[in-house]
Amino acid sequence: MYLDKFKLTGKVAVVTGAARGIGLSAVEALAEAGATVVLTDMNPDLLAASTAGMREKGFSVDSEQLDVTDVARVQSVHDAIVARHGRVDILVNNAGIAISNHPAETMADDVWNKVVDVNLNGLFWCCRAFGRSMLERQSGSIVNVGSMSGFIVNRPQEQANYNASKAAVHHLTRSLAAEWGARGVRVNAVAPTYIDTDMNKYVYDDADMYKHWVGGTPMNRMGRPEEVASVILFLASDASSLMTGSIVLADGGYVCW
Repeated sequence: MYLDKFKLTGKVAVVTGAARGIGLSAVEALAEAGATVVLTDMNPDLLAASTAGMREKGFSVDSEQLDVTDVARVQSVHDAIVARHGRVDILVNNAGIAISNHPAETMADDVWNKVVDVNLNGLFWCCRAFGRSMLERQSGSIVNVGSMSGFIVNRPQEQANYNASKAAVHHLTRSLAAEWGARGVRVNAVAPTYIDTDMNKYVYDDADMYKHWVGGTPMNRMGRPEEVASVILFLASDASSLMTGSIVLADGGYVCW
């Protein structure tokens, strides 16, 4: 009974920023649970390689190139996916960027706007487009990738733009959950710690940053993409059927200190 709740057989899932890192791990987790997964990413070469890699593992996957900040493209990708697959049951909003080490008092407008445009605006465009058709069917699960940075202020790097965008993602998650909960669509978020991806490996060469990142975590390590993907699978599946508007920390205990 309980293990069956994690199964996604017959479901159609879409993952943004799916070509690497947490996104690609989420694709594998959802596909392993039985879903047909559509990878979306703005990098065509990485997208093609990652899609091929998932097919080599025997998973049912599809792909669409997508820049989430292009609102018209978001809608056209939604329409194309629904035309091919009939519907979308699960949306994982993983696409996001960080531009750090920019003190607030000298942060350029474009540095602020770029992060907010991807992390918040792009996520909302996807929620709106895919959520609308989920509401029509009165069924769907949306999982947003927030961050522990929506709860705390990171150090030593200055990144007011990123922190504010992820806090906004958390509250947008709650807002959509409140609006859509009685209409069959659940909206939750996972809030990860620092994850050991290619983008973050530079921390091992920066003793001061490593002290704050890893030394500031009770588990004394960074997270792994598959650990976040496991939470995404839980939130996407019926195993979390009573949850909506939840922000699930997967932070190794970072916010405890």
